[in-house]
Amino acid sequence: MRTEQLDAGLFRSTASNGLVVLSETLPGVRSAAVGLWVRTASAHEPVGQMGISHLLEHMVFKGTERRGARELALALEERGGSLDAFTGRDTTSFQAHVLDRDLPLAVDVLTDLVRRPLLRESDLELERKVILEEISGVDDTPDDLVFELHARALWPEHPYGYSILGTRETVSALSAADVRQLHDEAYFPGNCVIAAAGNLEHEVLLAALDHEGWFAGAARPARNAVSAAPAQRGVVSNAARDTTQSHIVLGTDTFSIGDPRRFAMSILVNALGGGMSSRLFQRVREELGLAYAVYAYSQFHQGTGQLGIYVGTRPDTADAALEAIQQELRHMAASGLDAAELAVGKRQLQGQLMLALESPGARMSRLANFTLHRERYRTLDTIIQEIEAVPAAQVAAVAAEFLDPERQTVQRLGPEKP
Repeated sequence: MRTEQLDAGLFRSTASNGLVVLSETLPGVRSAAVGLWVRTASAHEPVGQMGISHLLEHMVFKGTERRGARELALALEERGGSLDAFTGRDTTSFQAHVLDRDLPLAVDVLTDLVRRPLLRESDLELERKVILEEISGVDDTPDDLVFELHARALWPEHPYGYSILGTRETVSALSAADVRQLHDEAYFPGNCVIAAAGNLEHEVLLAALDHEGWFAGAARPARNAVSAAPAQRGVVSNAARDTTQSHIVLGTDTFSIGDPRRFAMSILVNALGGGMSSRLFQRVREELGLAYAVYAYSQFHQGTGQLGIYVGTRPDTADAALEAIQQELRHMAASGLDAAELAVGKRQLQGQLMLALESPGARMSRLANFTLHRERYRTLDTIIQEIEAVPAAQVAAVAAEFLDPERQTVQRLGPEKP
């Protein structure tokens, strides 16, 4: 075991089997958040097994060697804690938030889920029905479905374009043997990162993990990082649906999480559509009255990133709303941000970052992400300084490259044009 202190109250340990453990002590709270990230998720799936990572995430809650499904639900909830999990593009995560005294119990429960699930055929049949209902729920929610359709249009031949939930066909075809194989291949210590934050001591966390056998066994290589994702740019796709609104997403691929331009992109996205003061909100909603919801967003993955804009509007005003958005994109691509906008954008991003780290759960996730994204640890003050140092020329270059309306792939969902 190699342990290093990264900052005051912040430690990272690396076990000989490849497991990385991080913790941050926050003495002003009475709780602890602990999470476990597996470096396997939807971006690692073959098309015929789309949704298997999400299915496995569900299946571990159906019962383990030590606990049944109800016992898993009660173990932390009856003490006021919570247990959650989610499947993303690059990782699958299992997280607990508990009173500080219950940290060893949280480690016990998370270990049960990740290392000792039963993954029985009978449980699979029940959980398959649940996920098929989840897929139906997305299909019945157009302002969710349009994002899935847009990802598919943007990355038609890459797992970043696949549905995390899978499809009815792929989920129906998956077997318990398929799920157990994925668990055997991916859910081992060297493919995991464990992070915790709150009123805790690093040595107590390590002792709890050691008790659950996390440091045993030989090293195995972690799963490979996701490959770059070639995108279809400038495509326009229409999906007919009898809805009262037209839902539109337009966007393009950008760059991966480790790219130094991500702060410039985040500043641009905030200025474009990140709040009530943004250009899109002021133009599309306040000045033209064309939409209630209009916003921009950015996502960064291991293999690529995404810039996107969403608007929901009446079918008869959809073209006008799209044109107004494209005008703002065209203007920002050509001119970037002026000095005042750039200064506001930096302060906004800095404030969002600091406010987002006010909870143990957020601090925990921040620790894990440094390792998952292969970044060197930097203090919050250092990151604030990096944002302040983003040059205007970089912001302008990012705007010129990625905001051109001709680059955007457009997905519309709603009634057909008359």
